Formats: sequence, C-alpha cells, structure tokens
Amino acid sequence: MAAQNLQSVPAERTAGTSETADAEGQAHFDRIIAEDSRIEPRDWMPAAYRKTLLRQVSQHAHSEIIGMQPEANWISRAPSLKRKAILMAKVQDEAGHGLYLYSAAETLGQSRDKMMDDLIAGKARYSSIFNYPARTWADMGAIGWLVDGAAICNQVPLCRASYGPYGRAMVRVCKEESFHQRQGFEILLELSNGTPEQKQMAQDAVNRWYAPALMMFGPPDDDSPNSKQSMAWNIKRFSNDELRSRFVGMMVEQVRVLGLTLPDDQVRFNEDTRKWEHGPLDWHEFQEVLAGRGPCNAQRLERRRAAHDDGAWVREAAAAYAAKQSAKQQKEYAA
Repeated sequence: MAAQNLQSVPAERTAGTSETADAEGQAHFDRIIAEDSRIEPRDWMPAAYRKTLLRQVSQHAHSEIIGMQPEANWISRAPSLKRKAILMAKVQDEAGHGLYLYSAAETLGQSRDKMMDDLIAGKARYSSIFNYPARTWADMGAIGWLVDGAAICNQVPLCRASYGPYGRAMVRVCKEESFHQRQGFEILLELSNGTPEQKQMAQDAVNRWYAPALMMFGPPDDDSPNSKQSMAWNIKRFSNDELRSRFVGMMVEQVRVLGLTLPDDQVRFNEDTRKWEHGPLDWHEFQEVLAGRGPCNAQRLERRRAAHDDGAWVREAAAAYAAKQSAKQQKEYAA
C-alpha cells in the first residue's frame, strides 16, 4: 500500500504542475490579446485558438494554390506578349503567397504534407470564388479587380492579426495583391474603352464575378459561427458584413471610372447606419459550392491532384539533395 501511494505522488504533482502551467499560460495569452500584441509560435495558446488559426491559415494557403488555376489557363491565350508576362508573374506571386501561408501554418504544428494531403483528398476547404469558370479574357480583369479587390479588403486587417507569423506573411501578400488588383482594373479599363463588343465583354465579366466576390467574405454575421470568436482573439478585426459593406463602397466609386455598372440595382448608402448596402445574395449557391458542388470544384481538385502527382519526382529529388547536403555537413563537422 505504501509503495502504491508513493507511486501516485509524482503523477499528482505532474497533473498539478500541468494545471498551473496552463493557468499561467492562459493568463499570459489573455494579457497579450488585451494589449493587442502578438502571440508567437513558442507561446502558450489555447487549443481552440490554435485550431482556429490552423483552419484559417491553411484554407488561405489552399486558396492561393487553387486560385492559380483560372488565370494560368489564360497565360497562353493572353492577347499580347506583355499580357502573357504580366499574367505569368501574377500566377507566380500566388504560388509565393501559398508558400508564405503554408510556412505560417506549419508553425502551428501541422506538416505541409498533411495539409496538402487534406486538400487533394477533398477534406480541406478553400475560397468558394475559385470554383467558378474564367470564360473570357475580360474575366482576368474581373478577377483582378473584384476578387483581388475583395481579398485586399479582407486581408489588410489581417496584417494586424494576433498571431505573429500570419500577420507578417500578410504584409507582403497584401503589397503584391495591390498590384494584382490594379492589373485587373487596367484590363477592364482598356476593354471598356475599346470596341462595343469589348466593353460588353467587360460588363459580362463584372456581372458574373460580382456576387461571388461579395460572398468571398463569408456568410452573413448571424450565420457565421467562427467570426465572433476570431474577432475576440484579434485574428479578425471586422465582421464579414462590415468588410462586405466596405468593399461595396469601394466598387461603387471605381466602377464609375471604368464606365461600367454593378449588376445590383439595390446598392445604396444607408445614411442611418453610415454603411453601404447591397441586394440579396444566393447563399444556397454559396453553400453548394463550399460542399463541392460548384461549377468547377471537381475540375480544380483533379488538376491539383494531377499536378501533385506529376511533381513527385521534384519533391523526391529535392529531398535526396537535402539529405546529401546534410550528410556532407555532418561529415565536415565531424572532421
């Protein structure tokens, strides 16, 4: 009996120590959040905070990688060598954004291989906007102006996200996205000042991408289960509806310069709330796309799987080279 009691003491002490460490960690975490400062990878953080961040950052990374596809399809069909070069550079930027974000997500304890496996298996989500087809060259303009414009509106506040690696990654991402948005605007501006057929092509593209771009911000606040907690943790700074309202106000001013119109006759500025309002959105369509039943869901994932399989030899070669370099360094250290 005495032996059993002695054996139980270390376990009790360990449990007590763990509880004390968690309490101290929670107090430190709460203080950092209250001070609007930054949590770093080695800091203690609640499991729910880590899980929320991993979901958001990995989905953001997946969106950058899948988002390369609609535009990459148009590189060879761009109307000039200059346009091809610009579009190619943009697609390369998106790959870089994915790299930054996967790196940030890895600091939360998830391997990049696991994140990629979840994506190609259809277990992980990415932005619903990338499951729509890019039908004409004008779509490259609409994607840049509307989709990247919405991304900027959503992501600039993320530069102040409470998790350090995420916020720092977003600083560079947003700088590059601003060029992407201007590129799209310039494409639409040139088309709208071209022939009547070109202007109509630009208007058609804006008509098709307007509503999906508004839905990029996520469901209405009343139907968004994660937004409130993310804002309490200073991951997000504004609600979905607040960001959507700001974006509409931006588009109203810019569309006038383009000489085009927004396909929404209910857009107005509410003097009482001091916010921009828009017409109803098809949230059933949004949920269908998220569930994998959008126009291009199957195609996007199939091409991602094919690219992943085709690139296996590159990953194997890189791993072999890294192993060779590591062995060489160890040999040099031993000498």
